[in-house]
Amino acid sequence: MAKPLYKITFHNHGRVYELYARHVASSALWGFTEVGELVFDLRDGVLVDPTEERLRDEFGDTRVLHLPMQSVIRIEEVAKKGQPAIRDPATGEKVVTPFPLPAKPR
Repeated sequence: MAKPLYKITFHNHGRVYELYARHVASSALWGFTEVGELVFDLRDGVLVDPTEERLRDEFGDTRVLHLPMQSVIRIEEVAKKGQPAIRDPATGEKVVTPFPLPAKPR
């Protein structure tokens, strides 16, 4: 039987983050939620989703996150992984860092 998959939504640096993980529990640190075994798509080559790449760069080497309980918005057990996201808390819109455009010649 496969391990359960969780979607964790939490506040981080003024944004709302959505990550997927295989382990969620009460942390040994009082007032924290423990999130481990983060799940990212393992695609090599062409960058498909810049948000997932950014999240993988930030959390890719993380063994366990200890999130303050007050920053956790929701933890859902899901059947399959969706796209991780970074959202604006006021609008709920995805925050996407656009690719840099070449400078206009003068």
